[in-house]
Amino acid sequence: MSNGRNVLVTGATGQQGGAVVRALTARGHRVRAICRRPESDAAKRLASAGIEIVAGDLDDAASVAEAAKGVDTMFLMGSSYEAGTEAETRQGITAAEGAKAAGIGHLIYSSVADADKKTGIPHFESKYLVEKHIAGLGIPYTISAPVAFMENTVAPWAVDGLRQGVYAAALPSRRVLQQICLADIGAFVAALAERRDEVFGKRFDIAGDELAGEEQAEILSEVLGRPIAYRELPIAAMRQQSEDAALMFEWFDRTGYDADIAALRSDFPEVGWHRYRDWARGFDWSVLDKTAG
Repeated sequence: MSNGRNVLVTGATGQQGGAVVRALTARGHRVRAICRRPESDAAKRLASAGIEIVAGDLDDAASVAEAAKGVDTMFLMGSSYEAGTEAETRQGITAAEGAKAAGIGHLIYSSVADADKKTGIPHFESKYLVEKHIAGLGIPYTISAPVAFMENTVAPWAVDGLRQGVYAAALPSRRVLQQICLADIGAFVAALAERRDEVFGKRFDIAGDELAGEEQAEILSEVLGRPIAYRELPIAAMRQQSEDAALMFEWFDRTGYDADIAALRSDFPEVGWHRYRDWARGFDWSVLDKTAG
């Protein structure tokens, strides 16, 4: 690719960052991954795949600026699940400051769809604080804001249920929820990196499909070749595990995501958007054959 980018990726050893790395490299871009622990097995796997690994900490703006030397684009993401929402906001702001200090030509920040709508969901609000800070830095930026992941179907808390023929979520069986697969998030970020000035200053809520839990169960039954029943989990049980997650599912039921799927497919055809059925048919379901633990 003649207009190949040099992209610094955060979160490269995780699900979303890993999808971004794969999409960028597949399209001929050069990728550098910033890792807190370059000696980790996950970082070593990236290195063996030809990814340049640099040490850095999102809590240290100077280390981010150092890692970003010679890079024209940066993908920045955070997660509240490990360190909490306050740490996510702090790290996002600090890393964005590092990107500015390095003179990054395009900062792509991964937020969450509708974070700008005053949802009251803690891990939405934490990302929006980072968005607002980035918008005020005076650097070229774009916000990529995905909806729920299709891969949540096989999250650790869901796999045992599927093995027993149940797909469960804390939503009524007919409540529609927008979703997106990781591959489409990666491909969308690659598209933003390539389009560059066309997308400066813009915010995109991104989704690949919208369907209800009972529809998901029907598709899973078809793909797996055995009956999968939908079960609605009580929100109170979820609240015992996580107030943040409970507030999110209450918002899903009350309001929900509203990405313009038709416009995304029209405006970004190169992403190759997946419907839920497409994703399920392409997924490696051998994960269900493995015993828990």
